Amino acid sequence: MSEESGTGPATGQVTGSDRPGRSSASREIGRARTRKEDSRLVTGRSAWTDNLQLPGMLHVAFLRSPMAHARITRVDTSAARTRPGVVAAYSGQDFAAEQGSLPCAWPVTEDIVIPDHPPMAVNEVRYVGEAVACVVATDRYKAADALEAIEVDYEPLEAVLDMTEALIESSPKVHEAGNRAFIWKFAGGDIDAAFRDAPVVIDRTYVQQRLIPTAMEPRAVVATTDGNGFTLYSATQIPHVLRVMLALTTGIPEHRLRVIAPDVGGAFGSKLQVTAEEVLSLLITRRLGRPVKWTESRSEGNLTVHHGRDQLQRISLAADRDGHVRGLRVDLLADMGAYLMLVTPGIPLLGAFMYNGIYKMDAYDFTCTGVFTTKMPTDAYRGAGRPEATFAIERMMDELAHELGLDPVEVRRRNWITHREFPYTTIAGLTYDSGNYEAATEKALSLLGYDKLRAEQADRRERRDPVQLGIGVSTYTEMCGLAPSRVLGSLSYGAGGWEHAAVRVLPTGKVEVVTGTSPHGQGHETAWSQIVSDALGVPFDDVSVLHGDTAIAPKGMDTYGSRSLTVGGVAVLAACEKVKDKARELAAHMLEASADDIEFSDGSFKVRGTTQGKTIQELALAAFAAHDLPDGAEPGLDADATFDPDNFSFPHGTHLCAVEVDTETGASTIRSYVAVDDVGVVVNPLIVDGQVHGGIAQGIGQALFEEAVHDSEGNLLTTTMADYLIPSAADLPEFTIDRTETRATSNPLGVKGVGEAGAIASTPAVVNAIVDALRPYGVRDVRMPCTPERIWRAVAEAAPGTPVSGQVPAQAPAPDPVPARPPAPDPVPERASVPEGGTR
Repeated sequence: MSEESGTGPATGQVTGSDRPGRSSASREIGRARTRKEDSRLVTGRSAWTDNLQLPGMLHVAFLRSPMAHARITRVDTSAARTRPGVVAAYSGQDFAAEQGSLPCAWPVTEDIVIPDHPPMAVNEVRYVGEAVACVVATDRYKAADALEAIEVDYEPLEAVLDMTEALIESSPKVHEAGNRAFIWKFAGGDIDAAFRDAPVVIDRTYVQQRLIPTAMEPRAVVATTDGNGFTLYSATQIPHVLRVMLALTTGIPEHRLRVIAPDVGGAFGSKLQVTAEEVLSLLITRRLGRPVKWTESRSEGNLTVHHGRDQLQRISLAADRDGHVRGLRVDLLADMGAYLMLVTPGIPLLGAFMYNGIYKMDAYDFTCTGVFTTKMPTDAYRGAGRPEATFAIERMMDELAHELGLDPVEVRRRNWITHREFPYTTIAGLTYDSGNYEAATEKALSLLGYDKLRAEQADRRERRDPVQLGIGVSTYTEMCGLAPSRVLGSLSYGAGGWEHAAVRVLPTGKVEVVTGTSPHGQGHETAWSQIVSDALGVPFDDVSVLHGDTAIAPKGMDTYGSRSLTVGGVAVLAACEKVKDKARELAAHMLEASADDIEFSDGSFKVRGTTQGKTIQELALAAFAAHDLPDGAEPGLDADATFDPDNFSFPHGTHLCAVEVDTETGASTIRSYVAVDDVGVVVNPLIVDGQVHGGIAQGIGQALFEEAVHDSEGNLLTTTMADYLIPSAADLPEFTIDRTETRATSNPLGVKGVGEAGAIASTPAVVNAIVDALRPYGVRDVRMPCTPERIWRAVAEAAPGTPVSGQVPAQAPAPDPVPARPPAPDPVPERASVPEGGTR
């Protein structure tokens, strides 16, 4: 094992992982433990950023542009400075010499256009909500009230809102260099040959609407200084990345900058960012020598938290008459918004490798054009490029099935990678290490009662029932565990994909884990404790986990992209293995035996074939005392490890959705939803279930409810929770969830990511169900969100002869036959399944 990386020389596997620390009967991995951190999180006893109170703290409020595009001709803050409680007021010009430009860490092409992005606008604003001035006062209300005294003169410029129009040469320019940020191409196989003389060619255009991440906790920042260094508290998911980027942006030396992410209430990618407010809070603290706090309101957050999705997908699929896919062509327009933020240009490209999904094909061609508009920039949102790709291919597979008169499950069977073919290198060049799509699908079909629902659907169509039944299928995979570093480097990503951990067995036998991951609701303290408990044979409650503070956990790459367990959790395991190696040498010395004769089990090191032994707690105390250590051994029982995997992880699954659609009103009701996911070895089933539930809810939100809407002048119309709809518990069905298990081969725990799976799989399942219900009316797509109005209009427009009531008339297209579902072609190996009894 490498001392630096904690990985084997060739495979990226942590060595020694086959040496269990605990007998199978008492193993923690796989146990459905409630989360140990919840006792403080759900009772309000946690420390979160807005709850921090520091002596002499001031409060910041920002004045934001009411225009989507304008030149700033004058900013006068003098009147604001005379308001009660106001300590200072600043314009962008006041910070121009020191604020730098907010970073973009993913220059995806050599000729990419990365415009300067000042944290506070100086000469021009390019989206509604961009900061143009600020007030610093003794409380947040005085600061907010004083904003009205600031005078700003604007010279309006034309807004740029439509991506297609933005690329026309005569279009108004967002930036002097133009509205095209980049063009990125990727291809595999001979796409022209795949489409040439193809019996079936299907062309579709899908709109991935703009979404607003809606984390439970709004963003908040507290900056302070002791006169020598600076500390920034932030509701961020990337304290380590943020520290580096803030040092580069502000010029504050990195070793004099500490970043702390206290307990953070959700993020979904929206806090994977270096924000204007973080930079400006540091600059204000540096100027005034006092701590300052900023906390956004919900409407302010809707304006200025980076948005997600916003893509126009033009998809072409070529296939044979038997349903086998020959090739896939993707032409993508991606709305960057007004600037390129931390990983903005890379987000649509993460999907580039997943448009082929779980399917085999001969050729694939992908082109993405990044487009500037006068809207809030987009960036990572749960799934980050992969939900968009999965939506496109799963919608297209349903379209292919309809074209050929095949059952949607059957057309997938004819194209997917079978369990016997793993590891499999796809047309996009990724090597899927393991999976069993047959097992997951068969279990899902059984749980849903698929054949029975198809029979009911046929009956409703025959009766011309105004309430039609649709069944949606989504068989997905994703690449997650954002790594390895060499691959990320080849894609011009500005950082690596490794993760770091330290494990310390304290003199009293308790264990302290320091992790470079930064949880914001994922349950790392619980899951990491379970891993350590098994690895070292110590009680679960004897393990504590420290995170989110760059002074305590100085090394890390943080939490996003479902990487925490598959990279960070494995780093924890690697550190445990180093601790055991050190303990084994000490035990051998104390027991006067060869280290090769020392066996480890249930927290004790024993001489093989004898009862002589030492517990890990006894060894920790001996290592602390250091009275009798082996020659060359250092005191203390602790170790650090860094893990950088050789491959991504590839969870997969089958999600099925049954929806009733009232064709008279357009109302849709999810009747049942089944999700069978394969996330490899499950460390904590309760945490996995929670992640799947939350992901499905967000995917349904995109399918049915959520959309950021702008008017013709670029004003965001969905600034409140009354306008931007997210699903409540009352809007969601009861989910039936279950799992199959194929171990990942890319890490010794055998785990795969789960944090984004539900959000990736659910959206196409729901939309496929709605379109399936409306097939008799000639409907082949409903633009998301599938609101009642859009569904009603889709029925009316697709079948002009259909009465407004939406009932299936005699002159309407004949109802689609419901093909009988053929039996599964292969028996499903038992090794791929978990015991019966899915959770609800």
